[in-house]
Amino acid sequence: QVQLVESGGGSVQAGGSLRLSCAASGRSFYAMGWFRQAPGKEREFVAGINWSGSSTYYADSVKGRFTIFRDNAKNTVYLQMNSLKPGNTADYDCNPTPFGSTRPSLDYWGQGTQVTVSS
Repeated sequence: QVQLVESGGGSVQAGGSLRLSCAASGRSFYAMGWFRQAPGKEREFVAGINWSGSSTYYADSVKGRFTIFRDNAKNTVYLQMNSLKPGNTADYDCNPTPFGSTRPSLDYWGQGTQVTVSS
């Protein structure tokens, strides 16, 4: 069973950037997705990537600002977040996700990594 560890979150001012990492134990060939959840709100899809990294897709709200990519040699999926806005403040999590889907394969969530954007 794959175990995922998110990292890279922190506090930044509006307009700043962060790069989140999702590291998997052992080898991973899963299509993956990033999700986020703000306090009092439902968890929502952010970005997805196929197993090889050749194809990606995004929520409309982050298109042009966020980029998902992966390094399979390091068993890691990344989320580059540029031009951050206060509305992007949330806990960010990764999960195996069928390519093209906005729902993860399993409803199991780890610790995630907190992103806080100040105005």
